[in-house]
Amino acid sequence: MSPLPLRSCRRLTIVNSLLSEYGWHTALDSAFAPYAAEGLIPARIARVYGDRCAAATPHGLVTASIAPVSSPDPLHWVCTGDWAALELGGDPALVRAVLPRTNAVVRNTSTRRSEGQVLAANVDHAVIAVSLAAELDLGRVERFLALAWESGAEPLVVLTKCDLVPDPDLGHLLADTEGAAPGVQVLAVSAHTGAGLDVLTASLSQGTSVLLGQSGAGKSTLANALLGAQAQQVREVRDADGKGRHTTTTRDLLPLPGGGVLIDTPGLRGVGMWDAESGVARVFAEIEELARDCRFHDCAHAAEPGCGVLAALADGRLSHRRWESYRKLLRENAWIAARSDARLRAEQRREWKRRSAQGRAAYEAKRGRAPR
Repeated sequence: MSPLPLRSCRRLTIVNSLLSEYGWHTALDSAFAPYAAEGLIPARIARVYGDRCAAATPHGLVTASIAPVSSPDPLHWVCTGDWAALELGGDPALVRAVLPRTNAVVRNTSTRRSEGQVLAANVDHAVIAVSLAAELDLGRVERFLALAWESGAEPLVVLTKCDLVPDPDLGHLLADTEGAAPGVQVLAVSAHTGAGLDVLTASLSQGTSVLLGQSGAGKSTLANALLGAQAQQVREVRDADGKGRHTTTTRDLLPLPGGGVLIDTPGLRGVGMWDAESGVARVFAEIEELARDCRFHDCAHAAEPGCGVLAALADGRLSHRRWESYRKLLRENAWIAARSDARLRAEQRREWKRRSAQGRAAYEAKRGRAPR
């Protein structure tokens, strides 16, 4: 494909600058140039519903069909945060191509097929919302952190509804969370009083952030506070169990008034690992470091002499809760990987059988025989 004329390149830069509030940056100019040469326009997927999406373009939000880029692999489905090339003129517009992702937040689906589900694409920060209106579950925080680290995004833990907790208790909860999130910024925030919102706003003022958490964690309320408007619908949590009711049902891309872009997501009742071994290792970096002191290279940390992990458990340097959480996530990740490999092998066998049957049918047809 021939390079664009200089005048076209300048026009492309001007047009794309209108998308800056949705996260466009100059590095995307060259990536999109081949599509501009075909008369397509740049867009960022703001919401997906069925086989259509809402896409932010230099001309505003438009409705577009994602059918031209549909894929049988859920990991390649169009997702909120994707950059795309649109063809205008029809009703609806058409998504003709999706630009390569810099990263993606992926979890294992709740189905029996062991498939990955992309929650958001092209994100810089993963904001993990944890409600202090319920008992703090550090294991769940670690699970979300593994998901975030694996994606390549920088995690940030936000303890919401901190106005419901007295100051002495809040300090303990912050310390406990920081212990479960080494190297990660932890903020206590209240959308009701405004506490902590200035620090959070500054942390999210550049790049794209995705908001993750359980139903009832206060994500939509937090999004509204950051936006300074009632953009997201909110509902009360159930009194019986403190859980939310999936107020947010789609993933929405929302430009923040102070800069940056926020992707609000539906509450996640389940957060399954998906090829997240390096993410788990990042969350439990101290255990990985202790394992290097083991006498044996293949130490299972069970009863081997000279085990650095067992020594740390014995003298209290490593808590049993952290150790069990680490083992649990590793086991789950290995189990999902094995199931995923088995599913891929089964699909390959089905594909081989299909192609073999097609080959036999073509051979029989060539010889003038009716297919069996």
